[in-house]
Amino acid sequence: MTVTQKLSMAHFRTPLFNDWCPGCGDFGILSSIQMALAELQIEPYKVAVFSGIGCSSKTPHYINTYGIHTVHGRPLPFALAAKLANPDLTVLAVGGDGDGLGIGVGHFVNAGRRNINITYILYDNGVYGLTKGQASPTLKRGLKTKALPRPNLNDAVNPIALAIVSGYTFVARGYAYDTRHLKELIKLGIQHNGTSFIQVLQPCPTYNDLHTKEWYAGEDRLDPQTNKPLPRLYKLEESGYDGEVKIDSEEEVIEKSVQAIKKSYEWGDKIPIGVFFRNPFAPTYDMRVASIAPPYLKSAPAWQPIRTKSLKPVADVSNIFDELKIRP
Repeated sequence: MTVTQKLSMAHFRTPLFNDWCPGCGDFGILSSIQMALAELQIEPYKVAVFSGIGCSSKTPHYINTYGIHTVHGRPLPFALAAKLANPDLTVLAVGGDGDGLGIGVGHFVNAGRRNINITYILYDNGVYGLTKGQASPTLKRGLKTKALPRPNLNDAVNPIALAIVSGYTFVARGYAYDTRHLKELIKLGIQHNGTSFIQVLQPCPTYNDLHTKEWYAGEDRLDPQTNKPLPRLYKLEESGYDGEVKIDSEEEVIEKSVQAIKKSYEWGDKIPIGVFFRNPFAPTYDMRVASIAPPYLKSAPAWQPIRTKSLKPVADVSNIFDELKIRP
């Protein structure tokens, strides 16, 4: 492809057969990612997509960029390391609610502490789809989906609230079947300078018979005036909500954080989607490192030659390590 050729979704598709179940929300999320990358005009070779294990973690196979299919619950440490090694790379991490908030929840929390410039997209359908429908960490206590022998015994994790208290500086929620809105959220997440988290609500037509496409659309309840469905989802930006930190102060950050956490607990008849919280002032991890090890921004590992023509290793990051080593 020439430099002047405009990128389209087609440039981010692969010819691999997609074996997701018909009607799965993963298809909408995949399309939204491809649309976002195309509209941002990011060359495919400048993007890396990392995933864990699960239905949604097959996503890198279907996006024509660098793709790394890692192990269960571990896409974030791989993604963070790649971004630190090559700050010029656009890095996405993707995975399911079980992958990210079950076995991977420790990595989820610690990624927020560092504020490294990546975007993490969490596919949330409330069940472990790949392993036949067990309750995931986001399924509320007392709910019984078709695959469960009895109602779920555990309380649910609130991904939005957990992301905010963990330190993520961009926190949003989208819906898999509203691909245009989700695409815009992904673009905002990629453009944000810091760790971005996007929870994506999605139906699982195979195992979650509670939170279905029809349920989100409100087809189980009708407006008495018009006899039309009353959709449960509403967009924060259309309700007057503003989650952006406007002043670089701890008080402002706390105020906006508390506001976002309260909003994240709306569920049932009204479910908000959109940007809950955004803090453009928090220093990123590479800025923090550069403040004590200035060579980092000039000597990132991926920017150095690895070897000579005679195959002699030449990469040298000792100047960075010298600045970071513990001194007596």
